[in-house]
Amino acid sequence: MESRDKQILDLAMEAGKTLLDAGAEIFRAEETIQRIAKAYGIEKCSAFVMSTGIFLTAESKGEDIYAQVRHIPINSARPNRVAAVNQLSREIVEGRYTVEEAWERLEAIKQMPGKKNITRILASGVGSASFCYVLGGGIWDAAAAFLSGFLLYVLLVALERREKKTSKIVLNLLGGFWASFLAVVFYRLGIGENYGSILVGSIMPLVPGVSFVNSIRDFADGDYIGGGVRMLDTLLVALGIALGVGLMYMLYYKVTGGVLL
Repeated sequence: MESRDKQILDLAMEAGKTLLDAGAEIFRAEETIQRIAKAYGIEKCSAFVMSTGIFLTAESKGEDIYAQVRHIPINSARPNRVAAVNQLSREIVEGRYTVEEAWERLEAIKQMPGKKNITRILASGVGSASFCYVLGGGIWDAAAAFLSGFLLYVLLVALERREKKTSKIVLNLLGGFWASFLAVVFYRLGIGENYGSILVGSIMPLVPGVSFVNSIRDFADGDYIGGGVRMLDTLLVALGIALGVGLMYMLYYKVTGGVLL
């Protein structure tokens, strides 16, 4: 296989990997790989994409075979990277980039920074307050949920910055415990009257909405393996949150006998 053909297929593979790593749907990764390969003249190309890996094979005119496998762990969603790679693939089809220029643009996309930590922390607080209010809480309930969501993400950001990576289940268990503890504390301090709305709003930043929606979309597209993997990941996150909340209440009732709630 010519070096240019290999470079094209490596580019298509890296684009698909970047999409999956950013939380994109499986059909989107497959379409992007096929679109890039075809745009540069690779006709015989087959991509099999799963939630955690990509299998790519192709055949050149000289009957040389290209095959590559990539493993991609399930990570948190990065919609800005998904949108950027989608746009890049469309511009490649329009003929705006040479292979070398497309590689440079893809590398720039991979280096795109995420949201600043303070933005994420504030967004968590606002999201918690909004859900609390929508679910029947009052202004003071929303204020308590804002504080809980704010401090919840302070903890999560601190854990993310550790050199040793914390497992997803442990991260969500700690998050569920901390959010429910904060909800109790603010409720007992008199900030808010509807404890249930405060609690639900507080744990909303932990809920894996994107993963759940993507699993449904994969099921709808007939990709039952990929959808099943994403759904299992969603259920494990939900289990971690539930265990954290349950553990907090178990300890709380053992210490206080439940007299404060």
